[in-house]
Amino acid sequence: QVHLVESGGGSVQAGGSLRLSCAASGNPDTNYYYCLGWFRQAPGKERERVIVMHTGNGNEYSGDSVKGRFFISQDKAKNTLYLQMNTLEPEDTAIYYCAAVPIKYLHHSCPRLHSEYDTWGQGTQVTVSS
Repeated sequence: QVHLVESGGGSVQAGGSLRLSCAASGNPDTNYYYCLGWFRQAPGKERERVIVMHTGNGNEYSGDSVKGRFFISQDKAKNTLYLQMNTLEPEDTAIYYCAAVPIKYLHHSCPRLHSEYDTWGQGTQVTVSS
């Protein structure tokens, strides 16, 4: 069982940057790789994938709206995942969630739908003002 805790949200003006952190703890299943990354949910909207990485092959999967602006990284020694968000826009305002799901094979893609992830953090609010 993996436990995720996000931090680093806040308020920023458009064009600014924020870095979110996701601290992972617990006992991951060593028979699986993991898809590990970030989702977000704005008021009245579906939870959407922001950027997720496959821990086995390093492949990344990101939404078109954040490509070139948001970047995912991890510090394995600290068991921490990061989301660097640059050139923020008011449309990026949402609650950001860290999520994980075990994945069996290297050649499998990470799921796009939030319903396919089984472990979630509590979320952290990001507000971008114009």
